[in-house]
Amino acid sequence: MPCCRWARISGSSWWNVFCREGSVVRIDKWLWAARFFKTRSLACAAVEKNRVQVNAAPIKPAKEIRVGDMVHIQIGTLRWEVQVLGLSDKRGSASVARLLYQETVASIAQRNATLELQKLQKEPAHERKGRPTKRERRDLEKISGGTGDW
Repeated sequence: MPCCRWARISGSSWWNVFCREGSVVRIDKWLWAARFFKTRSLACAAVEKNRVQVNAAPIKPAKEIRVGDMVHIQIGTLRWEVQVLGLSDKRGSASVARLLYQETVASIAQRNATLELQKLQKEPAHERKGRPTKRERRDLEKISGGTGDW
């Protein structure tokens, strides 16, 4: 497989990004190399749960993708729609991983809108850690109408 780009990972090591039309890479390896998931097993789990689609079709982890494919990725409440620009089965730095895909303008706008909504609608329970204090427990008992007797 001839490569079209080389990128430096660190120090003296180099990482090749395959861009030729005939090149293929498994989707789980590509998702891991593009840094959408921390491990390949997490990428496989997302593909098996239909949270990743290629060209608007559900896939399996062994599906081979090519340059030019549209990949739809959902992680939690966030969604990405990216076009595959390069292929690699090796994980590199984040700056090198950005060479593998290009996110669509609509996807960027939708993701930013979702992030803004999440910032505005933060639940106070998520920021809370540990057990309630004595004062908070008494306030909760007043609200719930309980006496605190078990």
